[in-house]
Amino acid sequence: MFAITVRDHVMVAHSFRGEVFGPAQQLHGATFVVDATFRREELDADNIVVDIGLATTELKAVLADLNYRNLDDVPEFAGVNTSTEFLAKVIADRLAGRVHAGALGEGARGLSGIAVTLHESHVAWASYERTL
Repeated sequence: MFAITVRDHVMVAHSFRGEVFGPAQQLHGATFVVDATFRREELDADNIVVDIGLATTELKAVLADLNYRNLDDVPEFAGVNTSTEFLAKVIADRLAGRVHAGALGEGARGLSGIAVTLHESHVAWASYERTL
């Protein structure tokens, strides 16, 4: 299995519901370092997994919809705890949609999966992996 990873970051504000979240039930900010890994079984005709420039551009575009937002105010997240795990899935699904729409080029149609990791800090992170 071949893979490439591109990295960016996103800054959000949000709060959680539920005693399990302790003080994070209050509105707070989070800065996540975001890694998006694209996987495929065999390299394409150009001997690459996917165009790194396009992957970087599309990750940045997906994150732009979240960046500097209070996620509590985003209608699609109403009533949802926007945990790190949840956000990793949202980003992976949005990237998958861009792959299917052709935004990462024709060669990206041979991708077999995407994994997104959100690093909360140097000691904690969460990931979501999906097939394409």
